Amino acid sequence: MLVRVGSRGSRLALTQAERAASSLRAPGIELVLVPITTAGDRDRSRPFGEIGSRGVFVKELEEALLERRIDVAVHSAKDLTATDSAGLSIGAFLRRDDPRDALCGADRLRPGMRIGTASVRRRAQLLALEPSLSIEPLRGNVETRLRKRGERGLDAVVLAACGLDRLGLAGEIGLRFAPEQLLPEAGQGALALQVRVGEEELVAAADDVETRRRVEAEREVVFAIGGGCLAPVAAHHDGETLTALVADEDGAWIERRSGDDPAALAAELTALAQN
Repeated sequence: MLVRVGSRGSRLALTQAERAASSLRAPGIELVLVPITTAGDRDRSRPFGEIGSRGVFVKELEEALLERRIDVAVHSAKDLTATDSAGLSIGAFLRRDDPRDALCGADRLRPGMRIGTASVRRRAQLLALEPSLSIEPLRGNVETRLRKRGERGLDAVVLAACGLDRLGLAGEIGLRFAPEQLLPEAGQGALALQVRVGEEELVAAADDVETRRRVEAEREVVFAIGGGCLAPVAAHHDGETLTALVADEDGAWIERRSGDDPAALAAELTALAQN
């Protein structure tokens, strides 16, 4: 049986796709990796809001699934839209890696630092931690952002720790932010295997139940709040407690709440944000 595994074409994405493929290998299964370029890959200069809504790294992979050009799509779970697209299902979440954000180029935040990130979630929380920081937009793949730090004279950049770990670049990390400092993006650190509805059995054996429980709770609260990677919203489940936040883009205020019920957390945070 031939199984075509679709992925973005960056080195990190292909590394992640190889990991996903290894979890699917079985007697009688032939796996083929199919690189696909997404809107977010084609335009690496403009802010995400000018390219489109959340899902700029997902849409083309989903279209390939629906058009039966691939059988499995490998996503970073944090890139997913808050709800499943019609006709598609997340058949598996691989066991989660480090969900934390990482500071590269320095081992702590210092007043007046210039830090590169394109994430409004990171921007808001960084400015709340140290209001004198200068947060500068920075896009590109992991290697590009690390290179641009030197080219632009930035003091540091903030990236997902899991991506650096997967690429063998953990040595670039000066500090892994505790979730109490920078609450991660919903799904950060997890890989999602998406399939057509009715074909979940293709990837079911790779599903990590605990990762699914945590990530689905995170996605649920973000969806209920109405946020995404274009809004300063974050959610993280540590295995015991779900924590979510909403924030002002410039870090002037942050509301953070913890609990067990995603809907209740979302309702409370939405009410606070509207006041």
